[in-house]
Amino acid sequence: MRATPDRDVFTVVRHDGGWAVEHEGQVSDITRDKEVAKASANKRARASFDAGRSCVVRVFGEHGYFDAA
Repeated sequence: MRATPDRDVFTVVRHDGGWAVEHEGQVSDITRDKEVAKASANKRARASFDAGRSCVVRVFGEHGYFDAA
């Protein structure tokens, strides 16, 4: 079993009536606008990719991705 994940996962989630980016349990880039949160997640993923890591951006509620309430 691997000790580290295969890729970085940046998830756009609902947060305090708005949206935020969650990565490894840390919430950042809190905003009221979902599109701004998506852009922030993509920017963070691009930086991760440029550093040599595989990554993915997930968006709560899109493409069948849901989380327990």
